[in-house]
Amino acid sequence: MTISSELQAFLAQWNYPPDDIDARGPHGLTPLMRAALQGELAPAKELLALGADVHRRNDDGNTALWLACVPRNVELVQALIAAGIELDNRNDAGSTALMYTASSNRPELLKLLLEAGADPQVRNFDDMRAVELASSLACLKLLRHTLTE
Repeated sequence: MTISSELQAFLAQWNYPPDDIDARGPHGLTPLMRAALQGELAPAKELLALGADVHRRNDDGNTALWLACVPRNVELVQALIAAGIELDNRNDAGSTALMYTASSNRPELLKLLLEAGADPQVRNFDDMRAVELASSLACLKLLRHTLTE
């Protein structure tokens, strides 16, 4: 496995071994998850190209998809979706990335996830769906079609 000097620097910065692209660091974050959380597109894309496991979950049960929604990096979320990441992964609270984007006023990512096929009918452990968690009118408008009895 040959990695770029940029990825080597990224791995070293976060104390990941250069020979294990799926190593777990603090909080169970793999290098891909760390890149997603930091909004670092270039390392994330290289890790995906090298075969990083998109199905890994951190200590809270989140995948890189949820973590990429934190810095609002649309291109990174698109790359993860293209790599086949599970859209409806439920974390340890039963919440999905769609629920997170709805509840944290990220309509651009909410729209992207809906268009990719994320299921708006999934309920968290409090029996709430993304539409019931929407924190803004923009998010509510995107989810209004999901309202059912």
